[in-house]
Amino acid sequence: MFQTFDSTADPSRGPVRLDRLRRALSMKGLDGFIVPRADAHQGEYVADCDARLAWLTGFTGSAGFCIALKDHAGIFVDGRYRTQVRVQADMDAFAPVHWPETLPGPWLKETLGSQAAKVGFDPWLHTKGEIETLEKALEGTKITLIPTDNLVDQIWEDRPPAPNGKIIEQPVEFAGQSSAAKRSEQADGLMADGQKSCIITLSDSIAWMLNIRGDDLPRIPVVQGFAILSDDGSVAFFTTEGRTVEAQLGKDVTLHPIKDFAGHLKTLDGPVRVDKATAPLAVSQVLDKAGIQIDWADDPAILPKAQKNPTELKGAREAHLRDAAAMVEFLTWYDAADKAALSEIDLVTRLEETRRASNALLDISFETIAGAGPNGAIMHYRVTNDTNRTLAPGNLVVLDSGGQYRDGTTDITRTLRVGDVGEEEKRCYTRVLQGMIALSRVYFPKGRTGRDLDPIARYPLFAAHQDFNHGTGHGVGAYLSVHEGPQRFNAISDVELLPGMILSNEPGYYREGAFGIRLENLVVVEEATCPVGGDADRNMLSFETLTYVPVDTSLVIADMLSGEERAWLNDYHATCVKKLAPRLSDATLAWLKTACAPI
Repeated sequence: MFQTFDSTADPSRGPVRLDRLRRALSMKGLDGFIVPRADAHQGEYVADCDARLAWLTGFTGSAGFCIALKDHAGIFVDGRYRTQVRVQADMDAFAPVHWPETLPGPWLKETLGSQAAKVGFDPWLHTKGEIETLEKALEGTKITLIPTDNLVDQIWEDRPPAPNGKIIEQPVEFAGQSSAAKRSEQADGLMADGQKSCIITLSDSIAWMLNIRGDDLPRIPVVQGFAILSDDGSVAFFTTEGRTVEAQLGKDVTLHPIKDFAGHLKTLDGPVRVDKATAPLAVSQVLDKAGIQIDWADDPAILPKAQKNPTELKGAREAHLRDAAAMVEFLTWYDAADKAALSEIDLVTRLEETRRASNALLDISFETIAGAGPNGAIMHYRVTNDTNRTLAPGNLVVLDSGGQYRDGTTDITRTLRVGDVGEEEKRCYTRVLQGMIALSRVYFPKGRTGRDLDPIARYPLFAAHQDFNHGTGHGVGAYLSVHEGPQRFNAISDVELLPGMILSNEPGYYREGAFGIRLENLVVVEEATCPVGGDADRNMLSFETLTYVPVDTSLVIADMLSGEERAWLNDYHATCVKKLAPRLSDATLAWLKTACAPI
């Protein structure tokens, strides 16, 4: 099993560790310290040695931060984690703060009032953009931000070592382009902008650029480190020592100990390109101190990585069909199973077994979410031996899972039923399905962003005065991060949607203490075909669906669907049968045909 079910949260340890952190604050002459979820690479997932927020507070969500003051400590979490944080952290020691509704600047001003205060932060764990935003919010106050050594690291006993796994190659047959070609294109961009080099700190950007993969992070096949790309296409890659290298990096890529990174920065000629949104503030501090000119610009790998090339898209389609066949095998088993004898862990275990049967699964792409009944309302629920629920009649089960394959990364959510389900649950389920269908069918002009499209998936819920507290979708990598930026569907995304970008389409609805619903397909942005009578000069885009697994039509109130929605669903199910039939056993194909019967 890739997934384990041990409980990693222990609220009882938080108060003791918080007390030790406050003693460290006093010794440093500080009034507070910011503890982010992020590491120096600003990815969503962190290695065990960088899980500072979880170590201090017990909260294990993938986003958030803590601001620990002398007599108050707030954990800032978004809508996905507001139930989870109350379970995992000691509420007498840590107060949940609704973020981003409440931002750190206003919270500090309200909490500290007019008193003078020094709040410390580790400049290796925060970007320049992040700190500039916070400093601007604190203008006119007596609150000062102080860069300092990491105080959590100073009190963390038995801290795990940094990862130093193998560096393996992602062959061109899957990458679609050699590393040398990628680096040459990016170097041409640097020269065009008059830049001598570029600092790249995002682990998946480095993996994409060098055509390498690794196992430094759980579920995300990357090698952590820092890269310096020069205008001649060469790269100096700084990473943990002692690694086994099984990739042909080429003579223009050199490996260096990560401890030498800061020193090497001081030797660069300017201008040096640095991404204000992703690079640690410490990088620009070193360059500034050395008198080296900085050009602030985006990580040059972000957009090319997001726009999958034809080879990557071919791999994604194959990976999704392989994964869909495993999902349908699982659903066939589930439909016939004695559900009263099943638990959440049983579902996770069986689903991983069906994915493994292909002999192509390299890992799961994230910890499978299997939330039954009220656990389904915890958006990023992780089942443990302590929380495991047995399925009960009337339950809905949110099953969100995915696989890592050499040719692609998958992510799919289906909501299952246990016996008869109430009419209210069915109405909510149908609205969620209508939202997914609406986003699947949309056409939109080139230049639009995820912010423009996000409300389309929410409208059926809006009309019922309902909503969900997470984005409608995130980017997905090519055998890389299942949560890939910069593309997303949410209320704040200003990134243009471009052909080749893969995103999730996953509206949901959650009623705390009762049930959760989520449906998710992956889609890819494509050039739209102009229909007869359309304006041929309009540059329109649409989505190709990648995921082909039936939704449970027994949960759909057909009378709520429009004729176009019903036609889309029936066509989708017919396509599921057509695409998956050659991959399924006779018994499973028979089940699929029944599940995909027109409504």
